[in-house]
Amino acid sequence: MFAPGLFEGQVALITGGGTGIGLCTARELGRLGARVVIASRKPANVDAGRAALEADGVEVLALPCDIREPDQIAALVDATLARFGKIDVLVNNAGGQFPSPAINLSPRGFDAVVRNNLSGTFYVTHAVATRAMLDAGRGRIVNVIANVVRGFPGMAHTGAARAGVENLTKSLAVEWAVRGVRVNAVAPGNNIRSSGTAQYGDELLELARRGTPVKRLGTPDEVMNVIVFLASDRNDFVTGSVYYVDGGQSLWGDVWQIDEPG
Repeated sequence: MFAPGLFEGQVALITGGGTGIGLCTARELGRLGARVVIASRKPANVDAGRAALEADGVEVLALPCDIREPDQIAALVDATLARFGKIDVLVNNAGGQFPSPAINLSPRGFDAVVRNNLSGTFYVTHAVATRAMLDAGRGRIVNVIANVVRGFPGMAHTGAARAGVENLTKSLAVEWAVRGVRVNAVAPGNNIRSSGTAQYGDELLELARRGTPVKRLGTPDEVMNVIVFLASDRNDFVTGSVYYVDGGQSLWGDVWQIDEPG
């Protein structure tokens, strides 16, 4: 399916593209012929991602961008269109969270995660769609969310935000379908060993592995494969869908321990 040249002539923008799943996705899209734009809030991640992609022969534009700030998003889209003239693919991979029981969450902590994961995703999506996709009559948007089908105990803030993006995915898929734009989401479990889950520590990752029916952790490449399919021309009849990449974790098992009463 992923034949050389699959994305030839296309331009792909990946937020959070300097590390982890985002970098894997940028590398594969570039390998398949796309010109790639990566963005990250941290300049160090931008620089490292650019170096890694250029070493693989990928044509890349790498820019810092805080997706919580609409002005920075506008500058990112301006730079992309000035360099490449269009945007065919958007992968909303940027986000951030921290583990915390809800009882310990401050209003500031909750708002920061919702603003980043939900509001930021909308800001980027709106800017790219209105300026590069809807008038062109074609686009592929893939939102990277999380496995929130049974809630997200231990991280209610990001669970709320990711659930919002899931609904946003479905809403925009309907609104923009006749304009040629397909909008889907990929929901990795917390059992993917990547830069995003490293903060949880080996103990929690081992609990996640035990709660996974296939009894192993997943890899960023396994998430990337689904993203690339949804971003490609091989997908034209799938929109508004959420793909769980979690080894069956959404169906069985959990890492949240419930104490006995009393």
